[in-house]
Amino acid sequence: MTDQPTDQPTRSRPTIAAIPSGPFMTNCHVVHEQSGGPCWIVDAGFEPGRLLAYIAQHELTPEKLILTHAHIDHIAGVAEVREAFPDLPIVIHPLEASWLNDPELNLSANRSEGWAKPITAPGPDETIEHGDTLKLAGEPFEVRHVPGHSPGSIALVHHASQQAIAGDALFRESIGRTDFPTSDPDALFNAIRTQLYTLPDETVIYPGHGPTTTIGHEAAHNPFVRRD
Repeated sequence: MTDQPTDQPTRSRPTIAAIPSGPFMTNCHVVHEQSGGPCWIVDAGFEPGRLLAYIAQHELTPEKLILTHAHIDHIAGVAEVREAFPDLPIVIHPLEASWLNDPELNLSANRSEGWAKPITAPGPDETIEHGDTLKLAGEPFEVRHVPGHSPGSIALVHHASQQAIAGDALFRESIGRTDFPTSDPDALFNAIRTQLYTLPDETVIYPGHGPTTTIGHEAAHNPFVRRD
């Protein structure tokens, strides 16, 4: 994948640039309207240097760091991003607000997975819940709660351009893991069907790992969760 956006931004179609980072190639996203304007950072995984370079290259001003959930591969770079932008608010669903400072819950305490040390991250400064609307340069994004992979997982949906950042809920022909202690497979299947598959088929999904996909493709071809 490339860290260059594939779409030219317009007022009604924000650019969502996916920047794979770290050993898990976590898709950290930068959302913005145009170079030189405000942006959001969505997730900050290991080795966020390319993420920070993209922001500098496009002369963007981060307004929020929004976390789709608080697993280690999505929060390991939060401290480094906060170092670069000391006043940047860190935003997460309230069910995972305590996870940033709890290595057991954010999965960084398990040394058998190869972590050098447990991870903690600053924040949060704000929480967001299902049905909230966040605005970037006047453009509204709906927050949808998509639990199952983790209890506080969220998606950000820009209805006008039919784009959504889905975190680790839904991947191209796959879904997020449900074998963690706080996972719930039935909740994830339900969230995908009720919160994601109810979006128009043309909606482009930006997942937490791997390539983009569309709702129509997943509803028809995802081997784990079909629409009906």
